Amino acid sequence: MPSDPNSPQPAESADGKLKIYFLPNLFTAGNLFCGFVALTKIVEADVENGQFHDIRLALGFILLACIFDLFDGRIARMGGVESPFGREFDSLADLISFGAAPAFLVHRVVLKEYHEIGWFIASIYLICGALRLARFNCLAAQAGTGGGKEFLGFPIPAAAGLVASVTLFMIWFDEKGFVKSGWRYLLPALMIFLSIMMISEVKYPTFKSLDLRARRTFTKLVISALFVGSVVIFRGKILYFVLPVLFTAYLLYGFIRPRISRKMREEIEEEQDEDSAPSAED
Repeated sequence: MPSDPNSPQPAESADGKLKIYFLPNLFTAGNLFCGFVALTKIVEADVENGQFHDIRLALGFILLACIFDLFDGRIARMGGVESPFGREFDSLADLISFGAAPAFLVHRVVLKEYHEIGWFIASIYLICGALRLARFNCLAAQAGTGGGKEFLGFPIPAAAGLVASVTLFMIWFDEKGFVKSGWRYLLPALMIFLSIMMISEVKYPTFKSLDLRARRTFTKLVISALFVGSVVIFRGKILYFVLPVLFTAYLLYGFIRPRISRKMREEIEEEQDEDSAPSAED
């Protein structure tokens, strides 16, 4: 019988070897690689002279790491090959790509001039991100699953995606004067707020049960088609607006979620209870 992806997976096989599954961990390695390249580009950036080409590349690699992180767990669950090794490797990669890279980014473009205070503010985000990942791993290990249908605290990939997308928008909006713009001080404030949210008790849906083959309402189909069409027509420009809106909407949804009806929540998250799920005949 095929293994149940929701059942606890032994860390070792019968012969004592670690269970290391190739494809999910390959995506995780891609996540880690993107985080490392982002860090190198941040170091190489000539921010003082208003050159943001390398910063843009770094932001792109952080967002690409988000995509790798989105698919590594999904591939593991689809194949029923979740493992403790994969969970730990994923957390290590996340700490680099979504913890160290965004913290170093904001320090490089905003906080560098404040020396010790700048280091301290940037380190808050990194430390809270590490605590968030450690708590997630402990809860997942206790439950014997991949973490369930909810995240406790704002996920660190979403936090990094929000920091990266907002920074990308701000650079695009005011590139010539970004080094001296007062808007750039929004980034440290945003990072501190996200640090608090990562270790908070606010719950967020994981969307792990999202099935691309499931039926959608006509309205969702129209909205999806318009979104894809807009990306094709306007190419990269629309991403400057869409990505910050998407990540911000997810952040705010954690506050709104407990106040909406269960039916609406299930419609948004596309989740159903096992006893109310439609049968094959439906």
